[in-house]
Amino acid sequence: MSFEKLDPLLHPRSVAVVGASANPFSFGYSYAHHLIEYRFPGPVYLVNPNTPKILGRKTYSAVRDIPGPVDYAISCVNAAQVPAMLEELAEKGVKCVHLYTARFSETGRQEAAALEQEVLRTARNKGIRLIGPNCMGVYHPKVGLSFGFNLPKDSGPVGMISQSGGGASGFVYLAALRGIRFSKVISYGNGLDLTECDYLDYFREDPETEIILLYVEGVKEGRRFFETLKRTARIKPVVVLKGGRGEAGSRMTFSHTASLAGSAPVWKALLKQAGAVVADDFDELLDLTVAFRFLPEVRGRRVGVIGGGGGPSVIAAEECEESGLEVIPIPEDMRRELKERGVSIWDWISNPVDLSIVFGSGVTDIDMLHLMGRHPDFDILLANINEWVFITLASDERFPSLKEAVKNHIRLRDTYSKPYAVIFGERGVIGGEQADWHWKILAEAKEELTRAGLATFPTFRRAAKALNKVRAYYTAREKAGNAVRPEA
Repeated sequence: MSFEKLDPLLHPRSVAVVGASANPFSFGYSYAHHLIEYRFPGPVYLVNPNTPKILGRKTYSAVRDIPGPVDYAISCVNAAQVPAMLEELAEKGVKCVHLYTARFSETGRQEAAALEQEVLRTARNKGIRLIGPNCMGVYHPKVGLSFGFNLPKDSGPVGMISQSGGGASGFVYLAALRGIRFSKVISYGNGLDLTECDYLDYFREDPETEIILLYVEGVKEGRRFFETLKRTARIKPVVVLKGGRGEAGSRMTFSHTASLAGSAPVWKALLKQAGAVVADDFDELLDLTVAFRFLPEVRGRRVGVIGGGGGPSVIAAEECEESGLEVIPIPEDMRRELKERGVSIWDWISNPVDLSIVFGSGVTDIDMLHLMGRHPDFDILLANINEWVFITLASDERFPSLKEAVKNHIRLRDTYSKPYAVIFGERGVIGGEQADWHWKILAEAKEELTRAGLATFPTFRRAAKALNKVRAYYTAREKAGNAVRPEA
């Protein structure tokens, strides 16, 4: 489906929630709440024959009682009621219906699959496009559509297509903690009418979307999917997480979204051939999103590392190399500069930089990062913020030093054009009387880094793996022009 046809459906002027509910534990309540909470600017019509008011809003006994036209409807009624509901919605001029309603073909029951086909026939006869069934629908903060509580109300350049509604809503929340904001997220479930191919076509042309994420369990039109993905990856990064790769996951995908998962090796080869970047799990999907969003184009493998202490530096070097990056020695001209500056360990210092050696030597980790940032031999800079130093303090006496370290990292990122990322772990803080202020120190530091748009990762391995895959994408695009085929 073209951008010109789909975009108006995602910018409705009025919305109806059919099956709205006063029960706060129901999705009929949740969708009504989200429209109010996110301040949808147009009329919101709540349809419930048994409750006169929901969330302080007047309800309507039936769709036909709605006083005005409806552009977009959210279905929270049971599956058997959907065909009749579509007939009524068509009379109101509805062009798009999000079917939260489930229990169709994903149940494996023949009668449920037949009902699903009846729904499709009715929708097509009435000129209605369907999102779903069995899905969370659309998160489009710019226009006031949401499928989750406590999701950001501001938007950003990342678009997501997901067969999983729970996966999508959880991902949006976790991504927000690392500074990611979305243009639109579309959870499409069974994909009865509009499919991942339609949404890929849409996001490829969407001026609000620069990075596209796709969680897919299976597709119904393999050739169309491959060609659509290939066209899209030539223009924008497309990061794909494939669900149902193993035997248990494959069984689960059918009961989840009625999708046939297919062979994992075939899928991986197809995705790479199409030019997509393949994520192995939701954590890596998020890491790749952060890398594409906050880093300049990654062009080389040579990395300069501030590793922490001796042991952490050894592990950092191994994790970087095992992930495909090259941890190069300190260049000789950099050593000469350190010697000329009177640094006592000029002939001992190495990459990764061991902070236990650097301490008291006349050079700091920030000094080393500046030297690496200026030197042409380094393509990437990774810096461990050493949060362990601060969570083991007996008091908050060194809180100002952490705040200054955060500012230094932001200044470094702004000074050099190289990809610059910070390792800031997700380990828990100590308990006892100090727990509250320790947590506050770390949370405020991480929040400031995120607010400044700095790429943060919990481990060197996750950072290096993401950066190398992003590098492979840009390298392939540069070498092959439009025929993008990432090597990693």
